[in-house]
Amino acid sequence: MSAPTNNKKLLDWVAEVEAMCTPDQVVWCDGSTEEYDRLMGEMVASGMAIKLNEQKRPNSYAFNSDPSDVARVEGRTYIASVKEEDAGPTNNWIDPNELKATMKELYTGCMKGRTMYVIPFSMGPIGSPIAKIGVEISDSPYVVVNMQIMTRMSPKVLEVLGEDGDFIPCLHSIGSPLEPGQADSRWPCAPIEKKYIAHFPEENLIWSYGSGYGGNALLGKKCLALRIASAMAGREGWMAEHMLILRFTNPEGKKFHIAAAFPSACGKTNLAMLQSTVPGWKVETIGDDIAWMKPGPDGRLYAINPEAGFFGVAPGTSEASNPMALESCAKDAIFTNVVVTEDKDVWWEDMGVECEGGTDWKNNPWKPGMKDADGNVIKGAHPNSRFTARAELCPVICEDWEDPAGVPIDIFVFGGKRTSVMPLVHEAFDFEQGVYMGATASSEPTAAALDLGNVSLRFDPFAMTPFIGYHAGDYMQHWFDMGETLGDKAPRCFYVNWFRKTEDGKWLWPGFGENSRVLKWMCDRVEGKVDARETPIGLMPIDGDLTLDGLDIPAEDWAELLNVDTKAFLATVENAKEYLAKFGDKLPAKMTEQLGKLEARLNA
Repeated sequence: MSAPTNNKKLLDWVAEVEAMCTPDQVVWCDGSTEEYDRLMGEMVASGMAIKLNEQKRPNSYAFNSDPSDVARVEGRTYIASVKEEDAGPTNNWIDPNELKATMKELYTGCMKGRTMYVIPFSMGPIGSPIAKIGVEISDSPYVVVNMQIMTRMSPKVLEVLGEDGDFIPCLHSIGSPLEPGQADSRWPCAPIEKKYIAHFPEENLIWSYGSGYGGNALLGKKCLALRIASAMAGREGWMAEHMLILRFTNPEGKKFHIAAAFPSACGKTNLAMLQSTVPGWKVETIGDDIAWMKPGPDGRLYAINPEAGFFGVAPGTSEASNPMALESCAKDAIFTNVVVTEDKDVWWEDMGVECEGGTDWKNNPWKPGMKDADGNVIKGAHPNSRFTARAELCPVICEDWEDPAGVPIDIFVFGGKRTSVMPLVHEAFDFEQGVYMGATASSEPTAAALDLGNVSLRFDPFAMTPFIGYHAGDYMQHWFDMGETLGDKAPRCFYVNWFRKTEDGKWLWPGFGENSRVLKWMCDRVEGKVDARETPIGLMPIDGDLTLDGLDIPAEDWAELLNVDTKAFLATVENAKEYLAKFGDKLPAKMTEQLGKLEARLNA
């Protein structure tokens, strides 16, 4: 088909990739409904996709991946900066010339027997001053249909690009060429040792090979929106962060905008779609995973959601935990690695509804309670199974979620999954301490990362460890620099922990919608409506200021939720020292200064 653009850089790149990968045909994608329906029909016919019950789950489909291809492969993900020291200790590095040579060999002929799809897309509202245009080339129709949901795909993207506009090239192949007459597999991909997810930050270039999983193959997502974008943001003076964005409106109509960073599977999507339990306060969703932020003309920090959809973790998503997410994927959704029930609906663990059985994520017949030969219960859905849903279908999507100018951020929230030590909420004394809090955030590992091994606690600066596209020390310094740029207009910083337990394993805080009570206290702090008590770790609620009306929380549990155990915190300081030492002379002096101040306050 003829190319719908005269952009020479794009045309030359597409021709170069076609010559290297040798597909049977090239298709330029337009993001239309007709294209989506056609590709889904083809994948159903091939056995790759399952059409779900039209009455129960309209226009929705399920996919099951290869068991080797179920999550991000951090061990096969590379930041190929020109200098190794620029990648830093949190990234895998290979010399870019060496990596390109290896991957070019793999790419040669890799699309034989397949269609090469050219996917122009915008991360962020098309034409927004904060948005970026990317073009992904892929031989996976699964990628095309997911990118239709997750990004802005339309002919307008190429119009904005024009004849001489720049874009971020993203090359992807599943790495499974087909010989004439060769039968295709249900989920084609390459073996783990041939999977590469490569980023070349100085060139704003992404190459991915061998995986069809979302985080490795939907290159607009983590690859562009975080790894490459964070490197660009560091150079250009803006921020690309692993953060949800929400609007919290009080009964008087005053709007607060909150950006919050949590590791995957630690409640970001739940918080983004929160059902407020505080009378008169309303939560609206702007984004559930990624925030791009730039200083605006008034000196405040403005954020957009660069994505157009949700790529949410299915297990644990229920009517109790996140009814808005369930409603978002009630139609027009894609499900990956969940149970397909006998009546062609979907199910996953902790969904909150009964399931009589069906087909599990490995395409095997399954019933609840089934056990393997060793007596272990067989899960029906993979722990990292996903739903891809259109943001516009979320019942609490904010009317301004696509405002090209973005929304002004009032509050930063950091957190992780900690069962002890970390209290329910505390506020930083100032922005610099807030940066320290975000940079030393820690959590237990999640199912979204495949190959971390047995790690009991993971320091995860700003929930960005797997996604920082350059040296993490320079990234921390960039946070301090942004604080200086913003001055007194910088967002207020808070740290939360919804996951505290008693010694016998009981949750101390009910979480979910009740988290709105904590957000209200933050907003009251920003407005100056309530004071706070000073502790060695930061500012904490005064009794009565964080409303507990209607909650059955014993006084001793509440005291424990806000307890600052100085001895336990001093131990975390030692852990932080050990962790931060890996950044060597790249560790910002202000991090060392904040660490020293915290230690002194705890010892006082």
